[in-house]
Amino acid sequence: MSDFVENENEAAAGFYGDDFQLRGDNEQTKIDTNFASMGYWKEVRFRFLSNKSAVFSLAAILIIMFFAFVGPKMTKYTYSGQNLPQKNYAPRIPGFDDTPIFNGNEKLNTTTGSKIINGYKANGDLNVYYWFGSDVLGRDIWTRTWMGTRVSLYIAVVAVLIDMIVGLSYGLISGYFGGVVDSVMQRFSEIVNGIPRLVIVTLLMLILKPGIATIIFALMITEWIGMSRIARAEMLNLKEREFVLASRTLGAGNFSIIFREILPNIIGQIITQTMFSIPTAIFTEAFLSFVGLGIPVPQCSLGSLISDAFNSFTTHSYQIVPPILILALLMLCFNMLADGLREALDPKMKEM
Repeated sequence: MSDFVENENEAAAGFYGDDFQLRGDNEQTKIDTNFASMGYWKEVRFRFLSNKSAVFSLAAILIIMFFAFVGPKMTKYTYSGQNLPQKNYAPRIPGFDDTPIFNGNEKLNTTTGSKIINGYKANGDLNVYYWFGSDVLGRDIWTRTWMGTRVSLYIAVVAVLIDMIVGLSYGLISGYFGGVVDSVMQRFSEIVNGIPRLVIVTLLMLILKPGIATIIFALMITEWIGMSRIARAEMLNLKEREFVLASRTLGAGNFSIIFREILPNIIGQIITQTMFSIPTAIFTEAFLSFVGLGIPVPQCSLGSLISDAFNSFTTHSYQIVPPILILALLMLCFNMLADGLREALDPKMKEM
């Protein structure tokens, strides 16, 4: 009777028991690897590597950093060595003497027309090679470009790291305690942010000697505002969450909650903001050096190289090309890398 009832139920449902066959424990029943569970950082790595522009930007930055530290040692010239008889030599690379470019030829426009000159041949320096050419004082532009890149990267990275520590601590403390503490700290940050950066740097130049430390100090004074705002916003979003309340119930102190509970949960936003801050610091340093408020000679940075080459741009345009290209490439790649990291680190970006 029970078999008859079961068959009637199956017939009413539209299928019979022998319509299905158990597959058993074989490979076809395994979980699809495309949908397998992944940890957070493994998923971040997968999403980042899937972003071709971000991977390209990271590779370009690493290549530039490599040449910034190795490039000055690839030639016999120093970044400050002058050789006036060999000034304004066009770019010349071994093996390119019979090619249209990098052969030492330079086209000059004069009142009577244009002409091609080759300083190497005119002065009998056939065994001399300046890969990026030489400047108005006979200094090797290749060595100075990579040395300037090293200085600019050093200033930007140090300034951003200091700003990250200051701004992160400032924003987290302000958002956690709230009330009067938050109000006073935010008014102070608004006052600091309201003072133009150029005014601050100019005043510092009157008090301190121009140099790398002065530029880093000037960047440190104002660049921490952005990081503090992001840290404060994340703190206001997380400080009432269950895991924070649980830590407070178990007797954790305020600073323990801030730096052990909340800080690890905003590491993605910190990394992203840091990547966005580096090109801003590089551009600020280049701007200050371009207007004459940067590092003193004979030291050089990308901004000072552009400033020096700008004076001879109409006659020897090749001198300004390398530092401008490196500066533009650095800023573009850091911004593209920051975008890629933001998409990889933010789980909300998955469905966008």
